Amino acid sequence: MASFPTQHTAGPPKKPMVLRRLFYTDQHELTLPEGHKFPAGKYRMLRHLLESEGQFSFEPAPFADPSTIALAHSRDYIEQFLTGALPHAAMRRIGLPWSEAMVRRALASVGSTLSAARDAVDYGWGGSLSGGTHHAFRVAGSGFCVFNDIAVAIQSLRKDGLALRVSVIDLDVHQGDGTAEIFAEDPDVFTLSFHGESNFPFRKQISSLDVALPDKTEDAEYLRQLDQALPKALAFRPDIIFYQSGVDPLYADVLGRLSLSFEGLKERDRKVMNAARELRIPLVLTAGGGYSRPIELSVQAHANTYRTAAEVFPTE
Repeated sequence: MASFPTQHTAGPPKKPMVLRRLFYTDQHELTLPEGHKFPAGKYRMLRHLLESEGQFSFEPAPFADPSTIALAHSRDYIEQFLTGALPHAAMRRIGLPWSEAMVRRALASVGSTLSAARDAVDYGWGGSLSGGTHHAFRVAGSGFCVFNDIAVAIQSLRKDGLALRVSVIDLDVHQGDGTAEIFAEDPDVFTLSFHGESNFPFRKQISSLDVALPDKTEDAEYLRQLDQALPKALAFRPDIIFYQSGVDPLYADVLGRLSLSFEGLKERDRKVMNAARELRIPLVLTAGGGYSRPIELSVQAHANTYRTAAEVFPTE
């Protein structure tokens, strides 16, 4: 059984939302080559599924201002991407073809997490149906990630005096290498990454705490390891938690190589969310990866994460 520290909260408890709100980016459609590995359609499928269940309200994500993105990224990199001037090798590392729609989606993805972070400050939690683009480094994108939305949101909150110490709980199957690199020298950000030890990225960064799992890891071992690691992210005494809730550890994921079940992923989410609520630490929920075949399996796994949030976090 995991044991958690007492949280150092100041002021009254967060007020509940009238209706849980999620920010989305699927209005910006990417046109990708046939057979491309990035499942662009899953985001709209996820929103439509959750809309049909009636537990959330939905808002289109605003565009992040480039000056805000520059809190975590090089201005040269931002400008080159926005204008389509990145070298071919840099775009190849991102793994998506440049287009104006891609620019809009990248700006909205950051805007979605910025908005969710403000909801978390106001209400105790906030959610984005995209985001978790944790492979983006300070001066380069990678692995389908252009800008690191979590890093930008952390820096924005700190700039505005809304948080000082932050924990990132990254349970996507791929290491949060970009997040680790951006905050490598920052003593006020704790980065926890659970990931496949032999999976992408093949050159790992050093997080505050890395838990590297062998191929085919199943529910029991995964959850045992989480029970050991999660208290360390909470003992950091963060003012806010960013939860990268990628569902690519699912057994059916073609890029995942782990073997978690739907129930195992739901229990993972409950552990993180219940700990945040019990300690009264605001939590920002981002989607992260999911690449199952058929993609409907990833959509269901993502939906379970948001359904779990609806169970854990109250409304009026």
